[in-house]
Amino acid sequence: MAGFFDRSSIVAPPGWSRWLVPPAALAVHLAIGQAYAWSVLKTGLGQGLGLSGTATALPFQLAIVMLGLSAAFGGTMVERRGPRWAMFVSTVCFSAGFVISAGGIAIGQYWLVVVGYGFVGGIGLGIGYISPVSTLIKWFADRPGMATGIAIMGFGGGALIAQPIEKQLLAGFGTSPAGLSQTFLVMGIGYAIFMSVGWLLVRVPADDWQPPNPPQASPGSTGSGPAVSAATAIKLPQFWLLWVVLCFNVTAGIGILEKAQPIYQDFFATTGPAPVIAAAAGAFVSILSLANMLGRFVWSSTSDVVGRKNIYRMYLGVGALLYLVILLLGEGNKVIFLIASMLILSFYGAGFATVPAYLKDLFGTYQVGAIHGRLLTAWSAAGVLGPLIVNAVVEAQGDVAGPSKYTVSFSIMIGLLVIGFVANELIRPIDPKHYVSDEERAAPEGSVAAEQRRQGASR
Repeated sequence: MAGFFDRSSIVAPPGWSRWLVPPAALAVHLAIGQAYAWSVLKTGLGQGLGLSGTATALPFQLAIVMLGLSAAFGGTMVERRGPRWAMFVSTVCFSAGFVISAGGIAIGQYWLVVVGYGFVGGIGLGIGYISPVSTLIKWFADRPGMATGIAIMGFGGGALIAQPIEKQLLAGFGTSPAGLSQTFLVMGIGYAIFMSVGWLLVRVPADDWQPPNPPQASPGSTGSGPAVSAATAIKLPQFWLLWVVLCFNVTAGIGILEKAQPIYQDFFATTGPAPVIAAAAGAFVSILSLANMLGRFVWSSTSDVVGRKNIYRMYLGVGALLYLVILLLGEGNKVIFLIASMLILSFYGAGFATVPAYLKDLFGTYQVGAIHGRLLTAWSAAGVLGPLIVNAVVEAQGDVAGPSKYTVSFSIMIGLLVIGFVANELIRPIDPKHYVSDEERAAPEGSVAAEQRRQGASR
C-alpha cells in the first residue's frame, strides 16, 4: 500500500495529458473551499444547540489557524512524498473532521466539533491547499499562473457549491442534534468520495519531461533558472517581502469581505426601504463571492502575459485607489460602489492564485510547494489583522453612522496596500549563490531520482 502512494508510482507515461491534472486539483480545492460556507452550518449549530455566535465561530477560526500551520510545517513533507499522498491525507483529515463533528453532536459534546472540524479538518485544509501546487507548476511551467489559478479558483468557488447543499441538508434533516449530526455525517462521506477523484487521478511528470513551449531562463541565472531550497528561501529578503505583499493584499480584501452585508447597508440605508436594502445586501455578498472566485483565474492567467510583479502592482496600487474611490464617491452611488468592491475582491482572490507562480519565478520549482506552505502563514496573520482592523476600529467609532464609520478602517487599508506596493517594488531576483548544487538541481526534491538517491544513502 505504501508503494501506491509513492511518487514513483504516479509518474505519467509518455503521451499522458497534462490537462487531467487541473481537474484532479479541483476535486480537492472545490471540497476544502467549503470552509467559506461555514456560516450556513454556524447558523444551524446556533439554532439547534443554542450556542452563541462566538462558540459557533470557534471551529472555523481553529480551522484557518490549522490551515496556515499545517501548510507551513507540512510543506516539505508534501513536496517529498508527492501529490497523491498529500491529497489522500487531506481527504482523510477533512472528511474525518465532519465525521468526528457528527459524533460529537450526537453525544452532546460540542468540543468534538471544535476538535473535529477545526483541528483535524483544518489539517486537511492546509495539506489539501498546497498539495497540487508544485505538481501544477511543473506540468505547466509555461503557464504557471493559469494552472494554479484554475485550482485555487476552486477554493474560492467551493462555497458556491457547499452553501445550497448545506441548506438543503439542514432543511431535510432539521436543526435538532440528530439532524445536525446527520448533516455533518453526509457531508463527510460525500467529500471523501468527491476528493478521492483527485488523489486517484493525479500524476507527476517524468524527470526529463518538458512542456510544449519551455519557458526561457531568467536573465542572469544559470541555464536551468533558479532553484532555491525552502530552508534557504525563508532566510532571504525576497521571501519576507512577498510575505508582506500577500499579507496586506489579503488583509485589504478581508476588509470588505468580513463585513460586506453591514457595509452595504450603511452606505445605502437611505436609498430605499429597509427590507429591500437588506435583500440587496445579501445579493451583494454573493456577487463578491463570485468576484473572489473569478479573479483567481482571470488575473492569475493574465500574470503569465504581463508578469507577476506587474500584476501585483495592479492588485496593490489599483486596490488602494479603489478604496479611496469608495470613500469619496461610494456613498449612495451603487454602480461605483459595486464595481470598486468587486475589483477589490477579485484582487483578493487573485493574490492567492498568483503567488505560487511568483514563488516559482523567484525560487524555481525545486521546493516551491514547501516554500508556498511557509508563505501561507501570511494568510493566517491577515485572517487576524483584517477583522481586527474592521471590527475594532468601526466599534471604536461609537455613534458615528453611515459610511463615515468606515473612514478610518478603509484609510488603514489604503496605507497597508501602499506598504505592500513598496514591498513588491523592492523584490529582486535571487542571487545564484543561493541556488542548490547542480546534483540536487538535476534530481529535484520529490523527484524519482531524488527519492532513489535518498534510499541509497540510507542503505
